[in-house]
Amino acid sequence: MTGHWRPSLGFVLGGALGATLVVSFAGLVALRYLGPVIGFRNAAILLALSITLVTAVLGWLLVRLLLRPIRALEAYAEAQERGDTPAPPRHFGTHELHATARRVIAMAETLRDREATIRAFTDQVTHELRTPVTAIRAASELLEDGGALGRDDAALVAQVDGACTQIERQLAALREVARARETRYLGTSRLDELLPGLREDHAKLVLQVEGGSAPLPIAGAGMKIVLGQLLRNAGEHGAGRVLLHARTGNGAAFLEVQDDGAGISPGNAGRVFDPFFTTRRGAGGTGMGLAIVRSLLSAHGAAIRLLPAERGTRLRIVFAPSVR
Repeated sequence: MTGHWRPSLGFVLGGALGATLVVSFAGLVALRYLGPVIGFRNAAILLALSITLVTAVLGWLLVRLLLRPIRALEAYAEAQERGDTPAPPRHFGTHELHATARRVIAMAETLRDREATIRAFTDQVTHELRTPVTAIRAASELLEDGGALGRDDAALVAQVDGACTQIERQLAALREVARARETRYLGTSRLDELLPGLREDHAKLVLQVEGGSAPLPIAGAGMKIVLGQLLRNAGEHGAGRVLLHARTGNGAAFLEVQDDGAGISPGNAGRVFDPFFTTRRGAGGTGMGLAIVRSLLSAHGAAIRLLPAERGTRLRIVFAPSVR
C-alpha cells in the first residue's frame, strides 16, 4: 500500500453517475444532429457503440477502484481466519477503502501477535513448571522407596505426590485451552453424522437427538471435542440420558445439551466456565473442561451459556450469523 493518490469514494460514485448522465444526454443531442446527416439508423448504431465503450470503461474503473480491493481484503480476512499468514493486499482503489484496509490489517496483526504471545507464555510457563514438578515427584518416590517413613510422613509424601499429579493435569489442561483457541475447525457438521461415534465413546449414556440434520458451522472434529467434553461432564455428574437438540434460524445455529444428572447449584452457576473451577478436585478434576469448550467455541464465533433447568444441566450453544 504505497502513497499513491487515491480518489475518494464520493468522487468515484459521483463521477460514475455524472458520466452516465452526460453520456445519455450527449447521445440524445448527437442523435438529433447526426441523424439528418448520416441517417438515424447509422447514428443510432454509432451512438450505441460509443455508449457501450464508455460504459465498459466506467465498469472497468469501478471494478478496479471498488470491487477488486474489496475482494482482496475479503481474501486476506479469510486467510487470517484459516490461521495462515497472508501478505497484505497491495492495491486499494479509494481513500476510504485504503483507510479501512489499513485498520483491518493492523487489527489482524495485533490479534495474531496477542495469540502468539499467549501461546508462547503458556508454553514457557508449562515448561518451567514441569521441571520442579518432576524433581518433587522424584524426591517423593525416593522417600517412599526408602521404607523408613512413619505413617504421618508417608501420608504427607503421598499428599505431595498427589499434588504433583494435580499440577501436571492442570498444566496439560492449560495447554489444551491455548490449543483450543488457536486451532480452527472450518466447515460444517450435523449431529446425525456424529451420533455413531458419540454413542460408541459414551456407551453408558442414552443419547437422544432432535434436529440431527441441522447444519452446525463447525467441522466435525471440532464439534466432537465440544460434545465429547459436555457428555463426559454429564456422565461424571450422574446423568444417564442426554438430549441433543439442534436447530437453525435467522442465519444462526443453536445447539442445546440437556442431561438428567445432578445439575449445577445456583451458587456455582456463575463460575462453571471459569478456568480451574471444579467440584471434583478430589476425583482428579482440573476445572478446565468447560473452559476448553468455551475457548474453542469462541474461536469459531460461538458462545455457550448455562440455562435454567428443572432437572440436570441445560447448556445452549449459539453460532452467530456468519459474516463471511
